[in-house]
Amino acid sequence: MKKRDSFSSRWGFILACIGSAVGMGNIWMFPTRVSLYGGGSFIIPYFIFVILIGSTGIIGEMSFGRATRSGPVDAFGYACERKGNRKIGEAIGLIPVLGSLAMAIGYTVVLGWILKYTVGTFTGATLAAEDVDGFGAAFGSMASAFGNNGWLLVALVLAMLILMLGVQSGIEKANKVMMPVFFLLFVILGVYVFFQPGALDGYRYIFRVDSQALANPKTWIFALGQAFFSLSIAGNGTLIYGSYLSDEENIPASAGRVALFDTLAALLAALVIIPAMATTGTQLDQGGPGLMFIFLPNLFQSMPGGKIVAVIFFVAVLFAGMSSLINLYEAPIATVQEKFRLDRVPACAVTGVFSAVIAVCIQGIVSGWMDMLSIYICPLGAGLAAIMFFWVCGKEYVEQQVNKGREKAVSKILYPACKYLFCPICFVVLILGIILGGIG
Repeated sequence: MKKRDSFSSRWGFILACIGSAVGMGNIWMFPTRVSLYGGGSFIIPYFIFVILIGSTGIIGEMSFGRATRSGPVDAFGYACERKGNRKIGEAIGLIPVLGSLAMAIGYTVVLGWILKYTVGTFTGATLAAEDVDGFGAAFGSMASAFGNNGWLLVALVLAMLILMLGVQSGIEKANKVMMPVFFLLFVILGVYVFFQPGALDGYRYIFRVDSQALANPKTWIFALGQAFFSLSIAGNGTLIYGSYLSDEENIPASAGRVALFDTLAALLAALVIIPAMATTGTQLDQGGPGLMFIFLPNLFQSMPGGKIVAVIFFVAVLFAGMSSLINLYEAPIATVQEKFRLDRVPACAVTGVFSAVIAVCIQGIVSGWMDMLSIYICPLGAGLAAIMFFWVCGKEYVEQQVNKGREKAVSKILYPACKYLFCPICFVVLILGIILGGIG
């Protein structure tokens, strides 16, 4: 039997998981929600939910993957095999795998935008528009049907080349470069913004606590959604990364570090973007792609040293996006390897060609595509993985797997918290997302 690839070091694994978690949600959504829902009034419940999900869901998916040494299909199959019906589990396991592939395809379109704007910061094209309407028109042209084919394909090829190199030589080494550079660049931006006139108003805005906002149920709902989706709980990427871990790794400790650094990334983004907007007297009320591709380039154009700021910002965003993209593709690639007995390179090639065709075709509808996946498929995948591990596999098995690599056993509270609190939360996120049109 061919030896399964694995991470070579604890920090290689942690940085890969941080890379999977740090993405567009940290950069174009978290600062906006901090601004819209009362600054510190949003951050407080966000911290609570990060701690809750980090100490239950992340631990569960990592442990489930390591226990079964496989992706979602075989992991779910193993869980159901314990109850006498493997085929049902394998069929259910296809849901998070196909969800991961669909999300990766949509994310490929977004990464194509980021790559184009990153290169454009060096050539001058990104900041070439004269006003916000010009930036809006440029983004609208790029984000239309078949509007960015070349850059999209280049982004996909780069991701596949990293993935073809394998877990140690590709995913791990790439994240060991991309994640430290991402944090370093955002720290540099944060220092730069700190010294800009008017930035102090932005910091006051971030750290204020508004009692009315704190009492508003929507603040808590969107803080839950932000934490849930930011931590990449979907029954696929975190689970497959866990499958490459050795039994000596302390998963609860690793899960805590991933949650910590993902939160730091979100806070760094807020500490850069909100004070930067405050320097022009502008309130941040625009999230999503419009913030990154329209309003921030317009802001950079007016700032001292704006071209350098834009270069640093988009390079950092490109690294965050690429690290998330390779995580999203890993579960479907691993599944193709497992089910079709393909080596890694042909599995990547097959997945890449299929994804390229779909990604090129959905450019004009990618926003709706991503909304559908985040509302329905991601929380469903997370909930199904949680049910398989915590309910189907059972208490004894879960505690045995979670405690591997630890000198001291985890608290007895962990299992009931996962089973009776985290599992329902996944379906609460699903239901609230359907009712509110998305909370992620």
